[in-house]
Amino acid sequence: MKMFRNARPVLSAAALAATLALGYAGNAAAQQAMPPGGNAGSSDMNGTQGNATVGGSSSDDSSAGNTNGGGMPQVQQQGDVSYVSGGVGQDESKALQAAQRSWPLSLRFTGRNAEFLADVRVQLTNAHGASVLDTTSRGPYMLVRVRPGRYTVHASHNGVEKTSTVTVGSNGSARAAFVW
Repeated sequence: MKMFRNARPVLSAAALAATLALGYAGNAAAQQAMPPGGNAGSSDMNGTQGNATVGGSSSDDSSAGNTNGGGMPQVQQQGDVSYVSGGVGQDESKALQAAQRSWPLSLRFTGRNAEFLADVRVQLTNAHGASVLDTTSRGPYMLVRVRPGRYTVHASHNGVEKTSTVTVGSNGSARAAFVW
């Protein structure tokens, strides 16, 4: 949108989306839903993001309503293990790739032609054979925060299981890539 001196948009992008969702008669309701100063989660002319949650609550597990920011999907918890998975969209993919170095274990799931895979069943067992994580990846990247040690990763996609053994060090990141 081209802006002229002393001109400002009538509605922020978030208000416009809410108006369209509610119908034109809902314009007043959409504007009332905006926080003081408007622009809930929308970009201003400088590209600065607002800090309101748009697209979900902070308790959902989608990237739209997460509290992590920067395109990162919501961090999940299973027992003592924290993990995050996704990367289907470009923002999530870039965010997960950038975050890999700060997570002890990084997993990637692709097809033979390097296409990204989602819905990969992942089970992580420790050196004693006990399951420490049993979940389904929401995209081609999964980052896992586990204690240092030796683990076996069982990954299954479309009925085909792959296995990899990884050693998570106390100061480094272990990586495993699975190709179907």
